[in-house]
Amino acid sequence: MEKIELILEENQLSKIIDKLENLLNEDTSIVLLRGDLASGKTTLVKNYVKSLKIDDLVTSPTFSIQTIYGENIFHYDVYNKSLEEFISLGLLEEFEKEGTHFVEWGDDRLDELLNSYGFHTIKVDIEKLENKRRYIINA
Repeated sequence: MEKIELILEENQLSKIIDKLENLLNEDTSIVLLRGDLASGKTTLVKNYVKSLKIDDLVTSPTFSIQTIYGENIFHYDVYNKSLEEFISLGLLEEFEKEGTHFVEWGDDRLDELLNSYGFHTIKVDIEKLENKRRYIINA
């Protein structure tokens, strides 16, 4: 397992995006974003989408659960959903779609489930510091 740790200001997010792009599979990858409220999970997705020159408005899919940007960037928020609810909503099947899937609040149970189905997951833990964030990537 590869572990990468970066401490960045918001205007330096291209550094973590470059690291992520090197870790993503060509067809399908799932990135589990974990961190406190307002730690920067959606901001990371916003900057990733922007780096692909996709002009879609990126917001947290808290109420819609899933948002799709461009043709194959999927963004989920499972903050108020149990693993069982996530599965019953049919969202597990969404991971079979080719593309990059970002899951805010993806916990260890979801990670274990996805790995048991053979999905490639990358965990990104985000910790708030004063005016920076610590990003720990486990791939």
